[in-house]
Amino acid sequence: MKEKAVEKEFALKVFKGLQNGNDVRGSAIATDTEARTITSDLVQFIAAAFGCFLSEKYGKAESELKIGIGHDSRITAEVFKKAAAKGLSKGQVFDCGLITTPAMFQSVLLPESGFDASIMLTASHLPFNRNGMKFFTKDGALSHDELTSILVKAAELAVLYGKEDEEVRISAEGLPFEDREAVPFDMVSIYVNHMQNIIKEAVQAEDYDHPLKGLHIVVDSGNGASGFFADRILKELGADTNGSQFLNPDGHFPNHVPNPENAEAMDSIRKATVENKADLGVIFDCDGDRGAVVFSDGTEVNRNTLIALLAVIVSEEAPGSFVVTDSVTSDELAEFLTGKLGMKHLRFKRGYKNVIDKGVELNAAGERCELAIETSGHGAFKENHFSDDGAYIAVKIICKMAVLKKEGRTIEELIADLKQPLESKEIRLNIKAEDFRSYGEKVLADFTEYAKAQENFHIVSPNYEGVRIAFDDPEVKGWLLFRMSLHDPVMPVNLESSVPGGVSVIEKRFRTFIEKYSELE
Repeated sequence: MKEKAVEKEFALKVFKGLQNGNDVRGSAIATDTEARTITSDLVQFIAAAFGCFLSEKYGKAESELKIGIGHDSRITAEVFKKAAAKGLSKGQVFDCGLITTPAMFQSVLLPESGFDASIMLTASHLPFNRNGMKFFTKDGALSHDELTSILVKAAELAVLYGKEDEEVRISAEGLPFEDREAVPFDMVSIYVNHMQNIIKEAVQAEDYDHPLKGLHIVVDSGNGASGFFADRILKELGADTNGSQFLNPDGHFPNHVPNPENAEAMDSIRKATVENKADLGVIFDCDGDRGAVVFSDGTEVNRNTLIALLAVIVSEEAPGSFVVTDSVTSDELAEFLTGKLGMKHLRFKRGYKNVIDKGVELNAAGERCELAIETSGHGAFKENHFSDDGAYIAVKIICKMAVLKKEGRTIEELIADLKQPLESKEIRLNIKAEDFRSYGEKVLADFTEYAKAQENFHIVSPNYEGVRIAFDDPEVKGWLLFRMSLHDPVMPVNLESSVPGGVSVIEKRFRTFIEKYSELE
């Protein structure tokens, strides 16, 4: 097909179609069910637009900017890295290689690297054919609006320099930047040293340089980017890491989905922990910004349980402070945080950036918030610049374990009083309507009015996302959250109950309302 000039409307549709919150994500390899949506050409334009954004933000010429590029184990990482480096070639570009997302954020904060900004090439836990981009400045991850402005600029550059082609969508051959390699930079070693110092200082062991001696910890990196955590952090500090698995990077993810929320992944680290008689198991997602742990007896510590454990640690350091979570946390967790720990709990919206930004907002308003965490495993501490770092989560738990061990105590006892919901379920209703957001908002408004008229529906307030209903009657005790997905034409319904058969009762009550909506399936 003959190339033609890129039309503005087409370019905007292509680039804006890659936005997922404050990240760029797309299908980098076509499959039988999914067309390719992100190419190295598009990455080049986006990187170039990021350079323009940084020049304006910092009041620097692009030639003065220092920008790092890192990537996880995805099979399209190398070609995307070369494209990003070319798009940024007006500045000083550094190749940080295989690395985690949190380490790339630290590359902007730590003086040993001192970058003005960084790009992480990753699609988190998504399938092997996906890839994407995360962006960091000294203010942290980009906001949704900042990324939108960058994608609009990328579209403008595509109109000026690109050519439209059916095969590659938009070619970047006309972009007048140098095709040169980024300068190799060992950011992993800087991050490793940073984390080692945190552990040494927190534990204050008699053998200061080996604070983890006597602990057996197995690590599962899911063939992602965080394999160095086992050998270069834990092992060097004295821990026994025998039994660790899937530390080698492999973007095909041959063993399990690299996702601490995935049942198969959690079962894999649970088995490794128990079979190796380890004190703790640690698992990360592909790019290392999420994590979860497993106790020695095989108890999985993710979602509500992970939040509770980290909150215990925070409550000792900052009693009475806020813990911000997303909207689907359980009533049992709320009771533990406020009743047992005496903390303040703010149940906010889904989306890790929403949760983290709310924690930042509370501190700016004079309220103390040290922990903002989503049930997905995205957890951020104020002391760590609110970076959602799976390794930092693990380090907080491991340091506490080491201190408790000296006192003859165990980590498990910290959350012995945490109750769990007896039953839980998530239903996902697909919206068939073309204007799915307007349709979903209308359904939620109707549900609010319906709930007001039901004697056994109690609308929870304050509530920051969707409609949350509490049930407390002779038939059932539990809750329901009905909301819109952040980005997709989907309406999730989360249900929990503390009595046998309760979820079925709640679902039946909900379906009485929802069955009349023909555009939901």
